[in-house]
Amino acid sequence: MVKEVKMSKIGKIPVDIPPNVNIEIKGNVISVKGPKGVLTFEFHPKIEVKVIDKKIVVERKSDEKLLKALHGTTRQIIKNMIAGVTEGYRKVLVVEGMGYKVNMEGNKLALNVGYSHPVYYTPPQGIKLTVQGNKIIVEGIDKQKVGQVAAEIRRIKEPDPYKGKGIRYEDEKLRLKPGKAAVTRGG
Repeated sequence: MVKEVKMSKIGKIPVDIPPNVNIEIKGNVISVKGPKGVLTFEFHPKIEVKVIDKKIVVERKSDEKLLKALHGTTRQIIKNMIAGVTEGYRKVLVVEGMGYKVNMEGNKLALNVGYSHPVYYTPPQGIKLTVQGNKIIVEGIDKQKVGQVAAEIRRIKEPDPYKGKGIRYEDEKLRLKPGKAAVTRGG
């Protein structure tokens, strides 16, 4: 009985290379250069990345459990890199609460969110922060870094589960809990 080798569903799909993107592969490092910038990624030595007919193909050298896991992940990271250097990534955070304010002071984000002092956040290199009213816009070409910065800013003052005050993602749905008074009246 011959055991059938299963390929990763995501890993076997080739990634299209847009005309304005240059791909360079040296050993196990891929470099993606586009109109918005350059990103590099070091993939596992037992994963093969090739450029065939303006498409990137990701293959693994064996069926080890680790390589099966890295196959689809590597392909998706490369796809995200191409999207990042062509379009970029963006996350929007909303600051809600009475007296809560947010503004830029130079390259630092200044947050007045209910503490006795303002909280300052300096973004890492490659991330652009802008403020529009009560919204904080996080932009960059690296998907992981944009998500990480947005999560760090949100963690400064997470949304309160009772009143909804705090910093949340724009598309985040909050499930507010009933207060103690509401629970006792309903009983």
